[in-house]
Amino acid sequence: MVKSVLGVHHPGLRDWVIQRVSAVVMTVYTIGLVLFLVMNSRVEFADWHGLFSHWWMKLATLLCVLSLLLHAWVGVWTVLTDYIKPFVLRLILEVLVYLALITFFFATLLILWGV
Repeated sequence: MVKSVLGVHHPGLRDWVIQRVSAVVMTVYTIGLVLFLVMNSRVEFADWHGLFSHWWMKLATLLCVLSLLLHAWVGVWTVLTDYIKPFVLRLILEVLVYLALITFFFATLLILWGV
């Protein structure tokens, strides 16, 4: 019996899609920031504050950071499952990385909405 490639039982495909979509989101965001820097030759604090005080920039930055965290999680999880064979050690490292990524997300929220 032939199963669908896009079925639920293929988590590798989900990880692959997360990596590709998050890479595209981060690339678009980076290009936008580079364009901002090129258009404004001398950027000062007031310029950065003005840029990041808009709701759409906060949302774009949050989306980029979320993409970065998902991208990092898939990459770190893949490396840990490939190279750390003892289950308990791998579980401890995965939990530590997961807690760090959650902390980074909430720190980003506090920073963005503090502007």
